Amino acid sequence: MRLIPHFERLGLRSRLTLFFALGGLILSTTIAVATLTLTRRNLLATREETAFRVVTTNGIRVQARLTPEIDAEGLGAIIRSLSTTKGAYPLLRFGDSWTASDTQVFNSENVPASLLDLVDKSEAGTIRTNLDGRPAVITGIPLPNRDAAYFEAIFLDDIEATLSALGLILLGVAAVSTVLAAAIGWWASRLTLSPLADVRAAAESLAAGELDTRLEPPADADLASLTASFNEMAVALEDRIQRDSRFASEVSHELRSPLMTLNASVEVLNNSRDSFDERSRTALNLLTDDVQRFTRLVEDLLEISRYDVGSASLQAEEIDVSEFIRQAVSHSSRPETPVTTTLAAQSTIVVADKRRLAQVIANLIDNAARYGRGAISVSLGRDGDEILLAVEDDGPGVPEAERFVIFDRFSRGSAGGRRSQDTGSGLGLSLVAEHVGLHGGRVWVEDRADGQPGARFVVVLPIEEIEE
Repeated sequence: MRLIPHFERLGLRSRLTLFFALGGLILSTTIAVATLTLTRRNLLATREETAFRVVTTNGIRVQARLTPEIDAEGLGAIIRSLSTTKGAYPLLRFGDSWTASDTQVFNSENVPASLLDLVDKSEAGTIRTNLDGRPAVITGIPLPNRDAAYFEAIFLDDIEATLSALGLILLGVAAVSTVLAAAIGWWASRLTLSPLADVRAAAESLAAGELDTRLEPPADADLASLTASFNEMAVALEDRIQRDSRFASEVSHELRSPLMTLNASVEVLNNSRDSFDERSRTALNLLTDDVQRFTRLVEDLLEISRYDVGSASLQAEEIDVSEFIRQAVSHSSRPETPVTTTLAAQSTIVVADKRRLAQVIANLIDNAARYGRGAISVSLGRDGDEILLAVEDDGPGVPEAERFVIFDRFSRGSAGGRRSQDTGSGLGLSLVAEHVGLHGGRVWVEDRADGQPGARFVVVLPIEEIEE
C-alpha cells in the first residue's frame, strides 16, 4: 500500500530538495529546542541559587532581630529593612502572624502547602509556581528557636521575556536554515542530475530520429558506465534501424525488375483482352489491379526507405502554390475535385519540392476516395507566413483516438473494415507526414469546418516569398 502517493508523484529533483529542507528543518528545530531547554534550565537554576543565597542572608538578619516582645510595627520595620533583589517580595511568619511587604502581591495564601510543610519540618526549600498568572520562584527557610519562617517570592518575568525573545530568534534561525538547506538541496540536485538531463536530451534526439546522437564520456567514474551503456545502445539501435532500412530498400529494388516484367506482361495481355472469354477477362482485371497495387506498394516502400536511411532530400524550387495545387489536383485520381483559393493565397510563391508536394496532394485525394467516399473540396489559404492546404471528404470522419495513429506506417484505422477493392498499402498518409515534415511543415486531421460529417486533412507549409 502506498503511504505517500503524492510524494511519489514528485520529480527526483523535488524529492532531493524536499529531503534537504526536511533535514535542515529537523536539525535546526532540534538545536533550537535543545538550546532553549538548556538556556531555560540554566537561567532558572541561576535565579534559584541567587534567590536562595539572598533568602538565607535575609533570614539570618531577621532571626537576629526577632525578639519575643516585638510587635507588628517592628515586624514591618524588619521587612522594610531587608535588602532584596528587584522583583522580590519578602514574607515573614512569626508565630501565627504574617507580615508581608506587599500583601496584594505575595501573602500567606500564596505560599504553596508543600513548601509550608517542608519549612514546618525545619527544612529550607524552593518551589516554582504562578502568582496571579505570573511565573515566580518562592523560597522558604525556617528560623530556628524563633517559631518563625521567612519566605521570599521572586517573579521570573524577565527570564520568560528573555526566553520568548530567544525562542523567536531560534524560530527565525530555523526558518532561515530550512530555506538555506532547501536552496542547497536544489543546487546539489541540479548539479547531481545534470548528467541525467544530458541523457534525457540525447534520448529525445534518438526518439526524434537523430540516430548519430552520442553522449560525451564524463569525468565522473560513476557516470562513465551509464554513458558507455547509453552509447552502446544508441550504436546498436542505429545499426539495427539502418540494417532494417537497407533490407527494405534492397528488397524494394530487387522487386522492381520482376514488377516491370509483370507490368509489361499484363499490358500485353490487356492488348489482347478482346480475344479472351469473360472468365479470363475477369482474371486479367484482378491481376492488373493487384500488380498496380503491388507496384505502388514497392514505390512507397522505396520512398519510405529513403527517409529511414537519411538520403531523402528536397529538390526545392520556386512555385506558384495556387496554380501548382490546381495542376496537381487535375492530374490526381479525382481531377474533378473543386479547388478554392483565398485572395491572400493567390500569387503566393513558395520554395518546395514539386514531386513530393504533388504526391502529398495525390495521396490525400486518394485517401479521401478510398475511405471518405471521395474528396468534396480542396482549399488553399494563407495565415501569416504559412499556407494552409485542406482536403475535405464526405465520409464518416476520423475518431479522435485515431487522428495521430493514421499517420503511422501501414495504419488504416477503423476505416480499414470499410475498404473497397482498392485497399491501398497503408503508407499514403505516412508519406504525407514525411514529405510535409521534410518541408518544415505539419499535417493533422480534424472535423470538417462546416460541421457536416467527414474528415478535413490540413497541411501547413512555411512561405518564402519572392519579391517582384
